Amino acid sequence: MSPECVIATNTSSLSVEAMSEGMQNPERVIGFHFFNPVAVMPLLEVARTSKTDDATTATAVNIGKELKKTMVITKDAPGFVVNRLLTRFMGEITDAMDEGTPADVADSALRSVGFPMSPFELVGLVGPGVALHVAETLNKNLGPRYRISPTMQRLVKEGVRTFYIKDDSGKLIPNPAAVALMEKGDQPSTAEEVRMRALKALAEEARMMLDEGVVSTPAEIDICMLLGAGWPMLLGGILPYLDREGISEAVSGQRFHPKGVASLS
Repeated sequence: MSPECVIATNTSSLSVEAMSEGMQNPERVIGFHFFNPVAVMPLLEVARTSKTDDATTATAVNIGKELKKTMVITKDAPGFVVNRLLTRFMGEITDAMDEGTPADVADSALRSVGFPMSPFELVGLVGPGVALHVAETLNKNLGPRYRISPTMQRLVKEGVRTFYIKDDSGKLIPNPAAVALMEKGDQPSTAEEVRMRALKALAEEARMMLDEGVVSTPAEIDICMLLGAGWPMLLGGILPYLDREGISEAVSGQRFHPKGVASLS
C-alpha cells in the first residue's frame, strides 16, 4: 500500500480512531459514511479522528465532490450525526411499544411530521440486526438513554427481518411473526405522548452533540437530517422545527437557531 494512501471506512457505529490503532500512519484514516441507497442519498459524513490530518480530510472531501455528494465534516463520535439521532429517536418509539403502546400507535405517532417511511418500516429497510447493533454500540458508548429493546433482541434472535409484510393485494400489514415476539408491557402511551417523547429526545441529543463538538453548527445537523435521514424539506430542518414547536426551549432552555430562521418568530 502506498504511504500516501487514504484509508476510508464506511462505518458509523464503530470508532474510526480505534480502527486506526496500531497502524503506521493513523493520520491517513478517516470516516467516509454513505447512506442507502448510495446512488440516491446525497449526504456523505466525513469523520475526522484526533489524528486525521488536513491532507487526508482534503482528499476525502475532493473525492466526495467528484461523487457529487454534499458533505458534513464531523468529529469521530459514536453514530456521527444521522445514526446517533435516528437511533435515539427509534429507541423512544420501540421503548414506548415495549411498555405496552400498541405497535401501530407507536409507529404512526410521527406520521404528521411527514417522514418518507415510518420508524418500523425503516427498521425493515436496514434490518433489525443492524439497528440492534448500532443501538448496542451507542448504549455502550453513550449510556442508558440508548435503550436496548427486548423486542428487537427477540426479532434478531429468531431471524425475523421485518415488522411488516405485504398481503395478496400488496398492502403492508403487521408481520405475525414480529407481533408474536413483541414485549407486552402494561404502561401504554397515546400517540401524542409518543410524539412528544421522541421529539424531546431529538432536541436533547442534538444539544449534547453541539456541546460535544460533534459538528460546529446547528445548520450542519439540519443538513445531515434533511439529506441523510429524509427529514421533510418543507419543515426547513429538524432544529427549526423543534424551535417552532417550543420543544428546544422546553428541553434545554434555549433555541437552536435565532428567531426568524425557518420560522416567523
